[in-house]
Amino acid sequence: MITMEQAGRLRKAGVLWTPAAGDRFVVPDRDMDDDVFVVSDMTVEVHDYQGSKVIGFNGTTEWALDSIEQREVVWLPREEQLRALLGAYFQSLESTPDGYRVTLTNSTHTSEDAEQAYAEAVLHLLDA
Repeated sequence: MITMEQAGRLRKAGVLWTPAAGDRFVVPDRDMDDDVFVVSDMTVEVHDYQGSKVIGFNGTTEWALDSIEQREVVWLPREEQLRALLGAYFQSLESTPDGYRVTLTNSTHTSEDAEQAYAEAVLHLLDA
């Protein structure tokens, strides 16, 4: 999984998120930074209220958090979502003795985790 720092960098770089079932996110600055939530049609749903996306927590009466605006959470994209962001620039993902290497048409990016290597490659493209 990518780090919250990488997710924040992706967000600042302009990566847009349309929440869908299976997406992971964190709620920063509310003493829940270490809790990863998953959008689900059963417990965490995305609602559109007056043009603003709101993430609702269903069946969580013991929490003080019933819903939160999308702009207040940080998306943690999965491997396939990061690969999709690379588009035609993506060439390969390889396992290395130290982790993983993502090769683009113009660069390579390595990390101990495949998703982190993908995230670094996306950030490279957005900075280029």
